[in-house]
Amino acid sequence: MSGELMESTRRRLSDRQADTVRRLTDAAVEEVRATGFDGFTVRNVARRAGVAPATAYTYFTSKNHLIAEVFWRRLRALPPIPPAPEEPRERVIAVLREIALLVSDEPELAAACTTALLGTDPDVRELRLRIGRTVHRRLLAALRPGLAPGAERPSPEQTRVLNALEFAYAGALVHAGMGYSSYAEMADRLAEVAELLF
Repeated sequence: MSGELMESTRRRLSDRQADTVRRLTDAAVEEVRATGFDGFTVRNVARRAGVAPATAYTYFTSKNHLIAEVFWRRLRALPPIPPAPEEPRERVIAVLREIALLVSDEPELAAACTTALLGTDPDVRELRLRIGRTVHRRLLAALRPGLAPGAERPSPEQTRVLNALEFAYAGALVHAGMGYSSYAEMADRLAEVAELLF
């Protein structure tokens, strides 16, 4: 596991602290499955993880922060996009699909992630920025196979496509979170948007 994956939103962690955060994020998934997001509390997650509530709050300021961290860790755990001979359209569709399906098989967690990521506290905002940058980098890598970070800028056309894809992803996430479509349907609709752009 990389150091950045184990890093908290708020500080670098020792191995022991990283284990505590991992136990809390694992317990958060179990808790949201059991109670839904409305009944979800950091205190109950701490109990499920075998951690004192005060300790849990040193890592996570709110339930939104904790659930946003779960989504961030799943996104960061995706494998790098390998160089491949496919056309950019197929690569972009694959990237959109894998991001859209991160929580698709867990409806309670999916709804919780959507709500949490719209939170306003500073730690959620920081995670939202990290998530946005990661989605941006993955889409850019799909558009420009083999592009080294910072080595080249995308063309104006690629920038327009990239912006449209990012807006489509954000809108689809909110749409699914509001219950208008499932996350699996969201993946299909994002694929359709990508096909229109190429």
